[in-house]
Amino acid sequence: MTTTLKKIETQDALPESTSVVIIGGGIVGVSAALTLAERNIPVVLLEKGHIAGEQSSRNLGWIRKTNRHVDDVPLAQASDKLWNEMPERIGQSVGYKQSGILFLAKTDEQLAMQESWLKSVESLSLDSRLLSTEQIKQHAPGGQGNWVGGLYTPSDGCAEPSITVPAMAQSAINKGASIIQHCAVRSLSTTAGKVCGVITEKGEIRCDNVLLAGGAWSRRFLGNHGVSLPTLGLICSVLRTKALDGPTDIAVGGPDFSFRKHIDGGFIITQRGKLDAPITLDHLLIGRRYLKQLRTQSSFLRIRLGPYFLKDLAIARRWSATDISPFEKIRTMNPSVNEGLNADALNNLRQAWPVFNAAELEETWAGLIDVTPDSNPVIDQINQLPGLTIATGFSGHGFGTGPAAGQLAADIVSNSTPLIDPSPYRFDRL
Repeated sequence: MTTTLKKIETQDALPESTSVVIIGGGIVGVSAALTLAERNIPVVLLEKGHIAGEQSSRNLGWIRKTNRHVDDVPLAQASDKLWNEMPERIGQSVGYKQSGILFLAKTDEQLAMQESWLKSVESLSLDSRLLSTEQIKQHAPGGQGNWVGGLYTPSDGCAEPSITVPAMAQSAINKGASIIQHCAVRSLSTTAGKVCGVITEKGEIRCDNVLLAGGAWSRRFLGNHGVSLPTLGLICSVLRTKALDGPTDIAVGGPDFSFRKHIDGGFIITQRGKLDAPITLDHLLIGRRYLKQLRTQSSFLRIRLGPYFLKDLAIARRWSATDISPFEKIRTMNPSVNEGLNADALNNLRQAWPVFNAAELEETWAGLIDVTPDSNPVIDQINQLPGLTIATGFSGHGFGTGPAAGQLAADIVSNSTPLIDPSPYRFDRL
């Protein structure tokens, strides 16, 4: 990944104790830290690498309610409010704009799926609506695609991932949170079966509660404590163009491409119809839980057995608090870019909007997405380990709901009235 990620200065000294320890410096963990600091609750966030080093800076920056599970939409609605308030809250713009998101339908079957989703959210008062072929041309002129219709939500939008999370982290520090980078948590400390602290590579911190927001690493961390979190990894490859006079500021998702305008005037593009699904041992262990998804979404996955299997197999699944943990050996997960998928995405987009024939490549990157069997995250306490809450498994759409998800996790950790009904995110549903 070559996107310029704003670095922040954080402390090195490890405190002896605090109220809450957060494991993971992505958008959800940072949002939780910011929320707790604003409530004057002592909090220490620990990140094995650097803030937003993995998927929180590698995503597309979309902030959407469209095409979410109906029970996931309230979290996205709550997040819209927080995104709107973010500049005032942290004293800095994060590039957020409600410029709309449009999903295109090439076939009647795809349009019927969009109609079905729209019907499922009728009670939620969204501004989503179906567009005709002519309306699509008005919203995104210059296209040559044969679209039968589309699903458009004007209040959806985007923000800049490489700016957002570091800015939120800096605000959390300014408000009293302690953030320590390059400090991996090896394991939890327990007394009489209850979590009472964490053991890091630099020593131990005592605390009342722990929030695990470790993204794709959460399954391995929990597995070391005998808790099975069913998540599997997918890899999304992305490209960004140099500045270009594109067709629209609306983010657009087609069957085999997507694009959205970047803050610098270029466009972020991906092959929306394909994700790499390298086989790992976890596929053999928990793959049966994904059979329903596989039946409906196998055409979107490039399932391969290759070198990634052996690399993943070499990462320890069990270790003691005195061992060097996997999180110290791999500070940042940096998957290889699938240049073929990127080229395919750009070619498909050029056929749909010829203006992209002038596009010049600025950078490429890839990110590892942690996916649950129903594609909804887990934001819940872990009964087997009282004192531990997890917020993970966001399945590739956690950036948009990140501010609200972090606040909801903070609500649960601090025993406050939850931002929204947390029941859709129970751990025991998986």
